[in-house]
Amino acid sequence: MRWTIQPKPDDTIVTTLAAALDIDPILASLLVQRGITTYDQAKTFFRPSLSDLHDPFLMQDMQHAVTRIEHAIQQQENIMVFGDYDVDGTTSVALMSSYLNTLSSQITTYIPDRYAEGYGVSYKGIDYAHDNDITLIIALDCGIKAIDKVAYAKEKGIDFIICDHHRPGDTLPNAVAILDPKREDCNYPYKELCGCGVGFKLIQALGSKQGQTIDDLLPYLDLVATAIGADIVPITGENRILAYYGLQVINTAPRIGFQAMLTQFKKESLTITDVVFTLAPRINAAGRMKHGLHAVNLLVETDLDIATQYAAEIEIYNSDRKDADRSITEEALVQITTNTEEKRYTTVVYQEDWHKGVIGIVASRLIETYYRPTLVFTKSGDKLAASARSIKGFDVYDALEACTEHIEQFGGHKYAAGLTLHENQYEAFKQKFETVVAETIDKNLLSPELSIHACITLDQITPKFYRILKQFGPFGPGNMMPVFMTENLKDTGYGKCVGSDLTHLKCRVSQHQTQINAIGFSLGTKLDVLQQATPFKAAYTIDENEWNGDVSLQLKLKDID
Repeated sequence: MRWTIQPKPDDTIVTTLAAALDIDPILASLLVQRGITTYDQAKTFFRPSLSDLHDPFLMQDMQHAVTRIEHAIQQQENIMVFGDYDVDGTTSVALMSSYLNTLSSQITTYIPDRYAEGYGVSYKGIDYAHDNDITLIIALDCGIKAIDKVAYAKEKGIDFIICDHHRPGDTLPNAVAILDPKREDCNYPYKELCGCGVGFKLIQALGSKQGQTIDDLLPYLDLVATAIGADIVPITGENRILAYYGLQVINTAPRIGFQAMLTQFKKESLTITDVVFTLAPRINAAGRMKHGLHAVNLLVETDLDIATQYAAEIEIYNSDRKDADRSITEEALVQITTNTEEKRYTTVVYQEDWHKGVIGIVASRLIETYYRPTLVFTKSGDKLAASARSIKGFDVYDALEACTEHIEQFGGHKYAAGLTLHENQYEAFKQKFETVVAETIDKNLLSPELSIHACITLDQITPKFYRILKQFGPFGPGNMMPVFMTENLKDTGYGKCVGSDLTHLKCRVSQHQTQINAIGFSLGTKLDVLQQATPFKAAYTIDENEWNGDVSLQLKLKDID
């Protein structure tokens, strides 16, 4: 890892802010790094307010969307809520359908089958709508590039409202309304909403016409917070407000489906990280291993007994997902290590029988070992499908855009995308992708960067320090959990490798008269650093460790040297 220390902010600003807030200058420095330099800005940061959410009608086409939905409800039209099969898509469908069900009894939901239909709006879904006299489809977390499919629906007398957050192409579909903050002609102040966030803005607009306030819509924010965390969008601005209040809902009044999934998770208060590693994989597992509608059914269920049954089924899907993830990752690693080609700037692997539902996870796993922009391909019908994942600082979407002559269809974000291509294009695509990345990537990005926010001593880590630090959350892109560095550390003699495969490092470190426990996941190979007689330095985050009812502060090691 490349350790980089963030520039130290202006001392005068830090000192003034620390005095105004009565906090440690280190904490004030962390605030200034986040662009917070005044008491009022800090107050807004530490106490997010729903009143700071933007007017939904600032979004291009919002009025058109609301008018069309109101007309459909008045005319008793059948409405389909359509969404992708991942967490963002299924939570979006659960949110929109459960809200519309309070206004109309003629609402149905549709999630495309990952294997039979693939990503996004599908002809099969449109045919289903036509066969069932559905005249309005609300598509969430997809649709921004579905030009031909929206035209096909139009021919069948079906209107589309698109709620998406992916980058549009040069041409927009001929829909009644397209809600997407990334539209060039959209002046909405916040551009980084996830699909479920865009859906929430639509129900916020609909609710305002019903005389509802933002407080009336609070129960839906548990879904929005889950999507924000799972889709790895920046937790800044409006997303931070939505995530902050969504976590409150999850921790105080979660929907029945969440209650059913969380029965085995014994923790007093969930963070966004907990949501990402507990709720999100289970919701995702339905679409990966079976069908995304299983997740939607769980998320909208109001009977705890039925929800508990659904949750048990999804737990099995999640277990199957883990097994597939593990075995495919092992096969992919063997494929890479037996490849004797020259040094490459990309990782591209393919096997026709790999499970399409987990190739995205496998791509992320491969980046952990070979830190390169990565694509994992599998056979999907008569084509090849791939999930792409990138490394920090490199836009894989742009790289794929430069390879479009070999791609049938693609979409996604800077760090994650999906694509399909014809099998006879695979080798040509693989070479073109390698060439594009090699020519455009900053070679420094090929070593993972560990960005350190502040250098501190162990005696500065106090309960008060941590209490304030926790209030910096929810953490995520754009507001990462602070990483600290401390030098001249010594192991107190208890350092050892732990875990079933002894890959983790557990120790107790000391500096001067202060000692603290530390855990380093996947850092077992660093045990020899502890056992040397010379002092070492550590990069870490700070968290709490709960054991047998006792709670203590500990270092969560990122790296030691």
